[in-house]
Amino acid sequence: MSVVLVLLLGVSSGVSADPLETLMNKFEEGKYSKKGADGCIMCHKKSETVMAIFDGVHGQLNSKSPMSGLQCEACHGPKGKHRGKNEPMVTFGEQSPLTSEMQNSVCTACHNDTTHMAWNTSLHAEQDVSCVGCHDVHVAKDPVLVKDLEVAVCSECHISAKADMNKRSSHPLKWGEMTCSSCHNPHGSMNESALNEIDVNQTCFECHAEKRGPFLWEHAPVMENCANCHNAHGSVNDALLNSRVPMLCKQCHADDGHAGTAPSGNSSIQTGGQGCLNCHGKIHGSNHPSGKAFQF
Repeated sequence: MSVVLVLLLGVSSGVSADPLETLMNKFEEGKYSKKGADGCIMCHKKSETVMAIFDGVHGQLNSKSPMSGLQCEACHGPKGKHRGKNEPMVTFGEQSPLTSEMQNSVCTACHNDTTHMAWNTSLHAEQDVSCVGCHDVHVAKDPVLVKDLEVAVCSECHISAKADMNKRSSHPLKWGEMTCSSCHNPHGSMNESALNEIDVNQTCFECHAEKRGPFLWEHAPVMENCANCHNAHGSVNDALLNSRVPMLCKQCHADDGHAGTAPSGNSSIQTGGQGCLNCHGKIHGSNHPSGKAFQF
């Protein structure tokens, strides 16, 4: 049985569009070609885009590839009287008569492992993003699966994150040292922002283990959420900070009763150099017996 039969679950009996009705009828009749891919190649052999399927994993003859089963029809549906009568088959992309959900059901019929199990509740699915919006099957190597190209693919839609990662302080996404999927699962997860880990902090600790703790003296906003102070995608401030020190610190700490100016009265000890961090250098947490003020 072809994986495209799952499309029937998404096509209601009330659909009035002729291509969809014809397609559904053909599924019910199950008119698969005995020639398989050979029948398709007769017409499509001059198309580099189509023939490139044999360069990629979907075109390989192995137990996990659709080409080892119903071949082209495993994804595009039974040919029926398609040749010469322009009878519709399953197509993908913006020009397809099928909805994104229907197109995606073909892919998820096979790609249903643990990394894809949360797809139906993901933000991408809710925004009607189709699998082919990010993935390219008819190529030797899917661009979004290439480490050096993944960020560029994601940035086509996530333009705000793209702007942040080009700011003066950012994670090394531009240089291919990490990718969007280093932190996020684009197919969805049970965690906020489709993070790979249970929350923001656990995601950050995967690389920044020295900030994990536990500490004898813990800074509350640090333990609560790294994003309280940092913008993970990038910032115009040092260390990906949301705003400059001491303004960032003063969002929680009023300066009443604190020595705010130098003896000369001409410069502030809070704004000189690293501001508050001139004295409170262990701001993420301290294990020093006298480190209550995060100075040691």
